[in-house]
Amino acid sequence: MNKLSTLYPAHVAELQQRAKTALSRENLQGLVIHSGQEIKVFLDDYGYPFKVNPHFKVWLPLVDVPNSWLIINGTDKPTLIYYQPVDFWHKVIELTDSYWNEFFDIKILTNAADVDKLLPYDKQSYAYIGGHIEVARALGFDNINPEPTLNFLHYHRAYKTPYEHECMRKSNAIAVAGHKAAKLAFLQGSSEYDIQQTYLKATQLTNNETPYGNIVALNENASILHYTALDRGVPQAHRSFLIDAGANYHGYASDITRTYSFKRDKFSELITRMDQLMLNAVDCLKPGVSYVDLHIKTYRDIGHVLREFDFINVDADVAVESGIISTFFPHGLGHHLGLQTHDVGGFMADERGSHVNTPDEHPFLRTSRIVEANQVFTIEPGLYFIDSLLTKLKTSKHSTMVNWQQVDEMRPFGGIRIEDNIIVHQSHNENMTRELEQG
Repeated sequence: MNKLSTLYPAHVAELQQRAKTALSRENLQGLVIHSGQEIKVFLDDYGYPFKVNPHFKVWLPLVDVPNSWLIINGTDKPTLIYYQPVDFWHKVIELTDSYWNEFFDIKILTNAADVDKLLPYDKQSYAYIGGHIEVARALGFDNINPEPTLNFLHYHRAYKTPYEHECMRKSNAIAVAGHKAAKLAFLQGSSEYDIQQTYLKATQLTNNETPYGNIVALNENASILHYTALDRGVPQAHRSFLIDAGANYHGYASDITRTYSFKRDKFSELITRMDQLMLNAVDCLKPGVSYVDLHIKTYRDIGHVLREFDFINVDADVAVESGIISTFFPHGLGHHLGLQTHDVGGFMADERGSHVNTPDEHPFLRTSRIVEANQVFTIEPGLYFIDSLLTKLKTSKHSTMVNWQQVDEMRPFGGIRIEDNIIVHQSHNENMTRELEQG
């Protein structure tokens, strides 16, 4: 018996308890959770890549089977309606024996249009959970994605079970292998496109199987936060390389970023300094800490780095007060990680979904929640030289706070981001990414 099969029964029991509580609060008999279905390209006969409903894949590791359904009431064994058509046009994902099968009453659906025969007849006391509203209405559901129920489920999704932790360790292991291969390809002088192919080969994933579009950026392109263009040409000179790339395992995402310099130079020294800053932030990630406070502390720490490397001529306190650090660090420190790369529940104060605002000075934070044990986060501080933001700063009243010659020397390198994936335990942090890199 492998570790996942050992951990899975307690995972299902936890999900059953969450469902039972949510249903009792809203006086519902059950949830009908739709895995999703293919979405056709406009005016064509083929579809976009299928992406499963996270409320479906939290129950079982099925990520590539559309037109399937779960019926949950929190007490009885859940029903899985598994779509397995007779189809000579496409590959059919046949149901196989696995550790999770015994926990479901499995019914095979061969024709997607016949699903209503297997769903509850009286749908008034059932809620549809999924992304296809027109399908839900056609089937007779009136209660579609009820907000109180989703708030409850999303709030509790922030607490990962031991089974989920193990899935995320495996997802990190896959991504770490890809990152190591990508680094070697960079040092060998490859193009962005070829580095991407190297990463995919090392992880045994396709473009559609990664949790998000990989960011593979050389030189100035590293200053574009969500760069996904993948230049086919080899640049005249390799200066820097930023790769933000993850993997999936049983539907759970990893999200890792590394930055490299081609030579030992000032930029490589800056990378080393930012790496230490990132690890310091990880050390401060503890139960009871506000993620907002941790972001603000790291924001100030980046101010110290800017001063140390002579990019600014004022101290960190002045840099914070003026807001000029945001030119160099324009995003949040990180986010919850799990079934989705930017996992849900990050702004919730309670099960009702009460929203916790982020400070006006830090609008791009992706979580404002108090850190608690069993939650999983990314920590990803950055320091960038972004032309549009630098131009705005240069024309502002704070322009004289910047040593522009020092900053301009860094523009060809783009920027730095370093990102690890962390499980917060009650007594310590588990940096999955570092442990797997060093293991």
